[in-house]
Amino acid sequence: MGPTRTVLVGYGVGGSAFHAPVIEAVEGLELVAVVTGNPERGAQVRKRHPQAEVIGTTDEMFARAGDFDLVVITVPNRFHVPLATRALEAGLHVVVDKPFAGTVAEGRELVLTATRRHRRLGVYQNRRFDGDFRTVRRLVEEGRLGEVYRFESRFERWRPQVRTSGWKEQADPAALGGILYDLGTHLIDQAVALFGRPTHVYAELGIRRPGALVDDDSFVALTHAGGVRSHLWMSATAADLGPRFRVLGSTASYVKFGMDPQEELLRAGAEVGTPGWGTEPPAAWGVLGTPGDTVPVETEPGAYQDYYAAFARAVRDEGEPPVSFDEALAVLETIEAAQRSSADGVTVTL
Repeated sequence: MGPTRTVLVGYGVGGSAFHAPVIEAVEGLELVAVVTGNPERGAQVRKRHPQAEVIGTTDEMFARAGDFDLVVITVPNRFHVPLATRALEAGLHVVVDKPFAGTVAEGRELVLTATRRHRRLGVYQNRRFDGDFRTVRRLVEEGRLGEVYRFESRFERWRPQVRTSGWKEQADPAALGGILYDLGTHLIDQAVALFGRPTHVYAELGIRRPGALVDDDSFVALTHAGGVRSHLWMSATAADLGPRFRVLGSTASYVKFGMDPQEELLRAGAEVGTPGWGTEPPAAWGVLGTPGDTVPVETEPGAYQDYYAAFARAVRDEGEPPVSFDEALAVLETIEAAQRSSADGVTVTL
């Protein structure tokens, strides 16, 4: 079997930073085309990925579906479901950016379509491959914290001005804008990956900035079947940034500040997988222990390329996609429950 012929739909920040360079770094995948109707972005594709053809529209791409094996969809959220459905019906494997659907019902329909067409469907939850999250996962699995009581996770930013031109700030529910769908999807997915589908969801979805039309400062609390509680903060209005992770257990805690370095490297055009990729200096490492008795813990290297390596194996029927359907649907269930919880001021039981 030759390399998986991959076409990337969209070449904004997501396509240019988080997908194209990562795809190119993975053995078994070949970036053969990029779909963008923006002349400036098309020129960027030709410069950075000269082996990839630029295709102007998705209609042109689907007319040539037989030339491709895998479609990667990184466009505004409202287009995820229709494009993923069309790709699956065309007989193509699909990776779609998070959130892969706006509702549980839409997500289930996509899963059924993929199953019926015998195609692989992947949700690009790259933050599972952040080095700090990989470190948390290892510490939990090794029992270094004892019994985990509470998992605290934050994506906080200081962006007091609303970017009114961006689709993520649109009030139209169909746009799937707001910080819950954006950063919250990552945080919920990480909690689900660690502790499973929650049983109860409580949320406070706030709109803080003048002119903002969608939530920009939100909190979600989850209770998992095993008793672990996940407290998740997502904000564009944080004038002080809390720890990225604070995990409390019966014998120790793990506290980590700062963000995984891969996003900054990708935005700067660094080559994925070069020596030292995704590593952090000792000054950025988190600490493990109890008050007055802590030790630094080296952060695992981040590796977004591992997502695509796993998905490439799944396409070859050598394994399963890195995010299961059950996990992907659990994230959507949690988002819907968080919206109901915030609107009604109640805890929602799943």
